[in-house]
Amino acid sequence: MAREALRSDAWRAVPREWFGDPQVSPNGELVGVVVGVDERVHLEVETFAPADAAADDADVTVRQVLADRPMLRAPYGSADGTWCWTVASLGVVYLAEDGNLWHQRLGGTPARRLTAHGPDRMAAAPVCTLDGRAVVYVVDQAEVWRVTLRGGIPTRLDAGTADFVADPWVAADGSVGWVAWDAPDMPWDRSRLVVRGRDGTTQEVRPPGSVQQVHVTSAGRTVSVRDDDGWAQVWVDEAPLLGDRFEHAAPLWGPRQRTVAVAPNGQQVAFARNEDGFGRLCVADVSVPVVREIARGVHEHLSWRGHRLVAIRSGARTPPQLVQYDTTTWQRTATRHLDGEAWPAEALVEPELLQVASSDATLGGHVHARLYRATGDGIDESHRLMVLLHGGPTDQWPVSFLPRVAFWCRQGWNVVVPDHRGSSGHGRAYQQALNGRWGELDVADVVDVLDCLATKGVSRPEHTVVFGSSSGGFTALGVLAAAPELVAAVVALSPVTDLLDMAARTHRFERHYTERLVGPLPEAEERYRERSPILHAQRFTARPILLLHGADDAVVPVDRTLVFAERVRTAGGTVEVHVYPGEGHGVRRREHRVDEYLRAHAFLERHLPVGSGG
Repeated sequence: MAREALRSDAWRAVPREWFGDPQVSPNGELVGVVVGVDERVHLEVETFAPADAAADDADVTVRQVLADRPMLRAPYGSADGTWCWTVASLGVVYLAEDGNLWHQRLGGTPARRLTAHGPDRMAAAPVCTLDGRAVVYVVDQAEVWRVTLRGGIPTRLDAGTADFVADPWVAADGSVGWVAWDAPDMPWDRSRLVVRGRDGTTQEVRPPGSVQQVHVTSAGRTVSVRDDDGWAQVWVDEAPLLGDRFEHAAPLWGPRQRTVAVAPNGQQVAFARNEDGFGRLCVADVSVPVVREIARGVHEHLSWRGHRLVAIRSGARTPPQLVQYDTTTWQRTATRHLDGEAWPAEALVEPELLQVASSDATLGGHVHARLYRATGDGIDESHRLMVLLHGGPTDQWPVSFLPRVAFWCRQGWNVVVPDHRGSSGHGRAYQQALNGRWGELDVADVVDVLDCLATKGVSRPEHTVVFGSSSGGFTALGVLAAAPELVAAVVALSPVTDLLDMAARTHRFERHYTERLVGPLPEAEERYRERSPILHAQRFTARPILLLHGADDAVVPVDRTLVFAERVRTAGGTVEVHVYPGEGHGVRRREHRVDEYLRAHAFLERHLPVGSGG
């Protein structure tokens, strides 16, 4: 069979516009949302759609554009933690490109700078005090500060006793709290709550595991997400609300994750439930914890004020939507859509759940994964398999809208997304099983998935490609070294290749991450060397490799990828490298994301019989 041409619509899932971090104003009448168009980022303030509006044709009025002079800082990862409403709903406080907080009123008045920490330091996660006079925020993930909305000299609130701080909150009694943790822990390993009273004294709550997303109700009850019992779930005060075997939050990779929202009266809690990677919005009463299932789909950025809850909702067949729920009826209205209409319905597919028998009998003896079948007219029963590995490794790609999945399925590839050990979404024990074994157990789990799908006839080794991002690139290379007979090629985006260099040079947040995943230095130095691809180039010569990297990557510096590529070539391997100017850890600009798809497709056209299907 002749090689199949690239489908002309295959990259349209990469939109020019994106949106995130919707927040309902305190008076319940407006919603603000972060919007990015090409390189520009700003806030848009909308009125609510009528309560009886149809979900497909809701009429929304955009009041005005805010936070564009100076421009709101483009977020890394999710769009959370860059802005908040003022208490009277008359304006916003936002993080600008210069690293400082700015205050802008509604009505078109110019923004006014509140802080002078930037540009070398970075503010984040602002929240206004309930008296409306000040804003509390963090700086460089290390300090908690307070500044009045009239300006003046900021006051530091923490005592500097924690290595990291995040996500401050304020309570009706005037106290201020925040999440804190110390190296070598990451926030999902062990974290604590610090509360500073009005008199300046502090108290700490130290659960045995992690804690995040703290809300203090008007009645003084504390709602948070904790994993004391092995699952990241909603807790009310010192007890789990439900105690079932589902997770309600992802690891705290950035500020202001919002998968939980508390009703204004404090009597109900809405939460996003993770069901083996599939999402569902649920609501439970604080006093009578009976779950009401509201809607399917991955829900993020929850905000509940008045009788409205807003969120970003998506799914495998649903490009991201800004949705609002009338919390008296739980009727849903979509008020904004990602540009996904270029994709016909048949181009998008729901995945199948897989539980693959593991060569390791621990943790139930199986590996979690999701399989997306190839789509498109004229596609035969494909034996091509694209293995997509998430980064982290303490992370997960849930069943949200994943353009990369849609692209490869549209090209006639089956796509599998494994949750190897160390992934989130399956409980604390599964997540922490990788500690000390990164580069071993994750690799073994992916090999088990490849073995399983080949045995079932879903794939053939000569048509199997492993694609990994960041730590997923590290795992992808590990799979090539461990089982080259199961792999035809590897594509790695911003891959980790030098563990010792990562431990020494990566950004502050992750500098101690390898201590948990690999081991403490210098005692474990030999382990770092043994598992670093850059020191064993001869292991990666059996199959062609495509390496993609951002020139300005502060997490995994690009020079390591260039050195690794040269060493593999010297050892006799085939390596292609492309560096994206102006990009950091990953690829964000639309033209570069499109280039990633087209470049990877062309690479596989050159090196694999991708058109043969069977």
